[in-house]
Amino acid sequence: MSNINSQRADALATLIDDATRAGLLPAGVARPEQDVRPWPLVLMTAFGAWLAAIPLVVALGVGLESIVRHGPGAYVVAAIVLVAAVLLIRARGVALFVEQLAVPCLLVGGGLLGYALFRDWSAQMASLLLCLACLLVAAALPRDWLRVLLGVVACGLLALGIVDSGRDWIFANDPTQLYLAWLLALACWLAVHWLQKQAFNDGRGAPIAAFLESLSTGWVLAILLGLVFWSGMIFMLGGVLGGGFTGEVAREVARHQAGTWYAQALNGVSLVLATAAAAWTGWRWPALRQLPAIGVGLVLIVLSWFMPALGPLLLILAYCLTSGRTRVAVAAALAAAWVIGSFYYQLAWPLASKAALLAVAGALLCALSWLATRGAVLHLVESTPAGVAVEPRFLRLGALGGLLLVLLVANGGIWQKEQLIAKGEPVFVELAPVDPRSLMQGDYMRLNFQGLGVLNTLASVDRAPGRPLVVARRDARGVAELLRPYTKEALAPGELLLELTPKDGNWVLVSDAWFFKEGEAAHWEKARYGEFRVLPDGRALLVGMRGPELEKL
Repeated sequence: MSNINSQRADALATLIDDATRAGLLPAGVARPEQDVRPWPLVLMTAFGAWLAAIPLVVALGVGLESIVRHGPGAYVVAAIVLVAAVLLIRARGVALFVEQLAVPCLLVGGGLLGYALFRDWSAQMASLLLCLACLLVAAALPRDWLRVLLGVVACGLLALGIVDSGRDWIFANDPTQLYLAWLLALACWLAVHWLQKQAFNDGRGAPIAAFLESLSTGWVLAILLGLVFWSGMIFMLGGVLGGGFTGEVAREVARHQAGTWYAQALNGVSLVLATAAAAWTGWRWPALRQLPAIGVGLVLIVLSWFMPALGPLLLILAYCLTSGRTRVAVAAALAAAWVIGSFYYQLAWPLASKAALLAVAGALLCALSWLATRGAVLHLVESTPAGVAVEPRFLRLGALGGLLLVLLVANGGIWQKEQLIAKGEPVFVELAPVDPRSLMQGDYMRLNFQGLGVLNTLASVDRAPGRPLVVARRDARGVAELLRPYTKEALAPGELLLELTPKDGNWVLVSDAWFFKEGEAAHWEKARYGEFRVLPDGRALLVGMRGPELEKL
């Protein structure tokens, strides 16, 4: 281990000497000091410091409550705590326990300052002032990981300060404001990188460039998280976790975009940013100026027109890839994949149209990857020594096997649903009123069924080992009444089983929503019964809605 460390030290010294002779670094630059303390010791000491900080914070709050509750006392105490924490972190030769104790003190000071600002100012102004405070504290701290965290917080506060927070900014306001806030944050991030480059070109600006690098890393991570949040729940994950808050955001975004003139403007902005990302990548990497890479870029540009959050993410991805910021590039790629998956929940589009668009994009990407693989195989064959053969058929078989697996899984699910519809018995369950404010949102109708009160005795979703069943009785018309949870007792004549589904931490009967085409809300408002197909083992599928007299809708 010592030999490896000495080799790394020699390599770093050689690199610094070469950079100094090339003029990239000023003369006299020394190797930065390394923290040689074992990380388990640092972690255990930090844990002890956090435990010790809890009673100290409680005592501080009790003793100074009268001072910080009203007047300028909160600002004074927050400033003292923040300055003390920064000085402890910057100090050299301080005991490890004292150094780690400064981190919770930093949180306490920032939290107290935030309390005072939001108490005395509007939410927007308080957010902007607190963002400025985070930037100042980050500039004073020598720890990169703290700068990254403060960059995340500062970027989020900037977005919150831009959005009109005088009312409910998600549901009463237009969510487009939040999107524009992330675009402004993206512009600031690009400007910071320009400043960083200018500072690095000046030999004396290396500390400034290092500070901007750490801060901008946290800043762009906040942008990625914000755009992912703004896009909503990813495909199929909403059904597993229950769309929740992010699902509501996605529906509100789609609802606003569907009827506003600037929806096309947002799509245009995303298209321009995606085009800029492709142009930047081709300029920095000339090797990508070939048909497969150009085709992939065109597919992503077209997709960005339909997904406003995709364009900014592609620009971040392109810049980070070409500048060697691989970790941030991986995060941007994951965020872009999330946004593409969330396209499934954009209710302004019919499901068939969304499926067709993604299918065409997938087919084009498969064809382009085949062309790229074929070109790579030919290149390998030409450059391989004599006697060494390359078998391209394994690559083709792997791609074909993956495609067949996808088709098998998808069509297997379709076949199961078709069998349930064909063999299941028709059962109708009466609808119960739901909150009228949530009755119609986008292209789906919220559902609730009569008799679900029998589910109160069931175990919670988190503790239940599997999906429970309920016993129902069907009358002569086929309308079922939910009676009780099933406990493996014998069923009486006329009784049947219905399987429940977990949704948002509760059990529901198959589904709590019925989707339909845009513009047909008035037609489906007549629904009074849900139509199911049920198998003897309780598996059920919601197949339609019926009117007051069980007529088909």
